[in-house]
Amino acid sequence: MKHLLFALTAWFSLNSSGFAQSTTSALPRIAIAGLGIESSTFSPAVTQEEAFHARYSGEVFNAYPFMMGAAPLRRQAFWVPTVVGKSLPGGAVAREAYESLVSKMLDSLKKYGPYDGLYFDIHGAMSVKGLDDPEGDLLTRIRQVIGYKTLVSTSMDLHGNVSLRLAQNTDLMTCYRMAPHEDAMQTKERAVVNLLERIKSGKGKPAYKALITVPILLPGEKTSTRIEPGKSLYADIPSLVDKQEGVVDGGIWIGYAWADEPRNHAAVMVTGDDKTKVAQAAEKLASHFWNVRSQFGFVAPTGTLDESLTKAIASQKRPFYISDTGDNPTAGGAGDVTWTITQILKRPEFQKADGPSLIYASIPDPDFVKKAIAAGVGGQVDGKAGALVDSRFAPPAPLKGTVTAIEYGDKDAAVEVVVKVGSVHVIVTQKRKPYHEEKDFKRLGLNPRTADVVVVKIGYLQPELYDMQKDWIMALTPGGVDQDLFRLPYKRIQKPMFPFDKEMKTPDLSAKMVPVSGMAK
Repeated sequence: MKHLLFALTAWFSLNSSGFAQSTTSALPRIAIAGLGIESSTFSPAVTQEEAFHARYSGEVFNAYPFMMGAAPLRRQAFWVPTVVGKSLPGGAVAREAYESLVSKMLDSLKKYGPYDGLYFDIHGAMSVKGLDDPEGDLLTRIRQVIGYKTLVSTSMDLHGNVSLRLAQNTDLMTCYRMAPHEDAMQTKERAVVNLLERIKSGKGKPAYKALITVPILLPGEKTSTRIEPGKSLYADIPSLVDKQEGVVDGGIWIGYAWADEPRNHAAVMVTGDDKTKVAQAAEKLASHFWNVRSQFGFVAPTGTLDESLTKAIASQKRPFYISDTGDNPTAGGAGDVTWTITQILKRPEFQKADGPSLIYASIPDPDFVKKAIAAGVGGQVDGKAGALVDSRFAPPAPLKGTVTAIEYGDKDAAVEVVVKVGSVHVIVTQKRKPYHEEKDFKRLGLNPRTADVVVVKIGYLQPELYDMQKDWIMALTPGGVDQDLFRLPYKRIQKPMFPFDKEMKTPDLSAKMVPVSGMAK
C-alpha cells in the first residue's frame, strides 16, 4: 500500500508540473477507476489478484489511447487515475483478491479527492466468491468515499450485467454496440466525453435513467452483431438514442450467460433529461429485443467435435477453423480442458506425420513446458499436459512428440512451446493464453493461413481469425462456458427466462425510472 501511495504522490507531482501552463483551477477533477473480468461460476478455476495486471496512477493512461500524451481529452480535465485492472476472463475471483484491489482503489480515492467526476471502467460480468453483484458492490463502496455530488460515467461490455444497485449508483452508462467488440475504445471514449460534457456544461446528472430488465439469457455466440437479428437490433440505437434531443446515451446489454446470479439477464438502459424520450427509447429497444428473441442463432455452423473434425478433414477450403467453444478462455473457461485435444489425437488421420496439418491452441501446463525446455527444440518430449484445473471431462492429455518451438516472454503465456504429435502441432503454455492474432502463431513458427485445420479455444472468431479462415465451424464441446446452456446447473437466475421457458408470457417491458444517484430509498 505504501508503494502505491508513493507512486501516486510522485505521479501527482509530475502531473501538476507537466500541466502548469494549460491547467487552471477551472478544470474539473476527474478520477479513473475500475475492474473488469468475465467470470464463469461454472468453471472450477479461481482468479487471483495478479491476473488483473492492475495499473496504478500514471500507468492507467496507457489503457486509453485517446487519453495518452497530448490527446485533446487529456487537456480538458485534471485527471486522477487510481486503479484500473483488467483480467483475462476466467473463474470467479477469490474474495481476498477482490478485497485487496478494492482496498487499494478506495485508499487512493480517499487520498486525492474531492472529484467533480469519476470515469468507472468495468466489464460487468465479474463474479466474486461469496459476493453477489461485485460491480454494484464496488460502486456503492466508491460512493461512500467520493459522495453523491460526484458525477459517475460507467462504460461496460455488452456482455456485462446491469443490476439495479449499479444503475442507482451511476449517472451515465453506456456499453459496446458491436460483438466482436471492435468499438471497445470508441465506447470508453464516449463515456469520457459524456462525462466531460455534463460537467463543463453545468447540466450535471441526467434527470432520468430508464432501466428495463429483459428476461433473456443467451451466449454471445448467438447474439453477434455481425448477423441478424443482432445487427438490426443494435442498428436501432443511433436513431433512438444518439439523434434524440434530451437523450444522453443508452444501450442494450446482452448479459453474461455463464454465471448463476439473479442479475444475469439482458437489460436496456437509457439516460437523459427528457423523461418521455428516455422512456420511449428504452421501451422500443426492449420490445425489439423481445420480439426477435427466437430468431437468434449461432453465428457460425455448429456440430459435435466429431462432426466438426470430419467436415474439416473432408473440406477443400484451407485453412478450416474449428472453435473449441466449451473451454474458451476469452469467455471465462479454465482453458485447460483436454477433452478436445484428446479426441483429436485419437483420430487416425492425424496420427501420422504426413497427415492433415493441424494447429491446436492451446493447453496450459507449466510442468510439461519445463520438460519441453529440457528436451530442447528438435528433441523428443513425452509427458502429460492440461486438466490441472478442470479435469471433469478428460484427464491430462498424453503428448509424445518433437519440440518444434520454445518462446519466452509473452505477456499472457510467459513461456510457450510447440510439440508435434503426428501431424498435430500442439501449443502448450506456462500460463493460460487465448490465441486470436496471426502473430501469436507466427512467433512459434506456425502459419495459421496455410495449415489444413486450426483449432482454437474460442467462441465466435475474433476479427483476425475470422479474416484468415476459409471455412469455419463451432464445435459444441464441454467446459465452463458450454454453449449448450441447458447442460449447465443454473439455480439462482430469475425465472421465467428465455430460452429456458420458451412458452413464457410477454414480460412487463415498460420503462422503470431509476432514482438519480444519492436519492434511492
